[in-house]
Amino acid sequence: MRIDVVTLFPEMCEFVFSQSVIGRAIKAGHVEVFCHDIREYTKDKHRRVDDKPYGGGTGMVMMAEPIYCCVEAALKDIPQKPLLIYLSPQGRKLDQNFVKKLADYEYILLLCGHYEGVDQRVIDEFGFLEVSVGDYVVTGGELPALILADAVLRLQPGVLPNQEAYTNESLFNGILEHPLYTRPEIWRDKSVPAVLLSGHHA
Repeated sequence: MRIDVVTLFPEMCEFVFSQSVIGRAIKAGHVEVFCHDIREYTKDKHRRVDDKPYGGGTGMVMMAEPIYCCVEAALKDIPQKPLLIYLSPQGRKLDQNFVKKLADYEYILLLCGHYEGVDQRVIDEFGFLEVSVGDYVVTGGELPALILADAVLRLQPGVLPNQEAYTNESLFNGILEHPLYTRPEIWRDKSVPAVLLSGHHA
């Protein structure tokens, strides 16, 4: 699987992708991730990517043209048309069943908004699917994109050490994992539950 991220903060995304399970999977060649800097596709010397919203209101809106040019350039480098996702509070809610469906795609491109959001015309032009990671506000689309990418990439073959690692996790089959314990057996006068010490795996 390959994921492309269109963002104002490629270094932020690249750092997270270089860490832990996903970082090891990228190095091993199990998955690919590429980050594209929207500012490289601006047309003025200040590399401006936003402007005031029509209709008034606070904040700024990301302009359509730099995003359009960045996405177009990314698409030329991807072997076939990817699923296009814009991380948005208005979008379909991300859950594990949806993550499993996304994991079947070979190519996904994620667009990260910032400020008050993105000019709707570029969303409509490409036909982005809007996806939300929850009903709360964060500064930009990078953290939601990283959440989605991590959830999807870790389901790819070879990313986790064995099949059990995929199927025994919380929410994989719609239920949460039980409380977990490790050594020492007694910590601050609190003992591990006896059933976990009995050797009876069922």
